[in-house]
Amino acid sequence: MLVTNHSQINSQIILDIPTSGKTLHNITDQVQTVVSTAKVQIGICHLFLRHSSASLIIQENADSDVLLDLENFFARLVPENHKSYRHCSEGDDDMPAHIRTALTSTSEAIPIANGKLMLGTWQGIYVWEHRSLGRTREVVVNICGN
Repeated sequence: MLVTNHSQINSQIILDIPTSGKTLHNITDQVQTVVSTAKVQIGICHLFLRHSSASLIIQENADSDVLLDLENFFARLVPENHKSYRHCSEGDDDMPAHIRTALTSTSEAIPIANGKLMLGTWQGIYVWEHRSLGRTREVVVNICGN
């Protein structure tokens, strides 16, 4: 049986996320605050990172060793100062940052139930800065539901 509720809520906000260089920044609480403010009980939260040298990922939030292992793995997988990179006008970390972003993601969709993100017990939402220097990254948060 399909039940429709005509009190559809659509909300959009841009979160400015200051980063401190090449690391993962947990934004789960900020995103949950946006969901709570929108007062959506059931729906979807879509996130989009407006950058090509940082990523948006859902990952382990209980053991920080997981995040360190990810950072170390990607550092080995996509080394900096590689002589084959042509794009280096913005620094030795720029092209590797673009490759790391291409291997991960710039968007995520998370269901909402009872006004809360339906993340797993050990999941958190992270902006993964791939550049050496900190920047302010923009995450577009779209909330749609009832």
